[in-house]
Amino acid sequence: MYEWLVFAGVMALGQFSPGPDMVLLTRTALASGRRAGCWTAVGIACGLAMHAAIAVTGISALYSRGGGLVIVMKYAAALYLTWLAYQLIRSGLRSSPISVEKCSREGESAFLSWKRGFFCNLLNPKVAMFLAGVTAPFLAIQKSPDDWSLILWATIVFEGVILWCVWVFVLQVPVIRERYLRVAHWFDLAFGVMLLGLAVMLIVV
Repeated sequence: MYEWLVFAGVMALGQFSPGPDMVLLTRTALASGRRAGCWTAVGIACGLAMHAAIAVTGISALYSRGGGLVIVMKYAAALYLTWLAYQLIRSGLRSSPISVEKCSREGESAFLSWKRGFFCNLLNPKVAMFLAGVTAPFLAIQKSPDDWSLILWATIVFEGVILWCVWVFVLQVPVIRERYLRVAHWFDLAFGVMLLGLAVMLIVV
């Protein structure tokens, strides 16, 4: 139990660390509301489930060696983030302050929200590398339960989707969302620039 609590704490910190997933989730929750934000969180968790499976089964050693697979995934992720950044920057440049009364809180389809979150996480090989580094010491614990790998996998996925959905609900507090909507175009510009910077970092770091 102690080891599991430590693992859950480390994963919580990692899931709220700055990165493409948090930028996309925060912007979606603020701009499109609770439903779109939660579906984005589910999409991110679906991508995370695949990365977590790679980490707990030891296949992550392929990532640590680099090679063509990692290079392709890095450039695919960078291109996807650049495309998202372009959309946000274009939206920020064209938009004006949004009227709170006229704003639709649920203006984005569930599938589109899910798809953005899924590919944002899935295409990022650094997620698998991070999970491999975090899970390796816990997988090596002696006298662990027979289903220890499954427990770690479930912790990564379900803790992620629960905490991210809680974050989405926090962002729906009226005073937070109303203030965001009044300067939404500036936030879109800022989020777009952040995603563009993360795309560049993905390639050069």
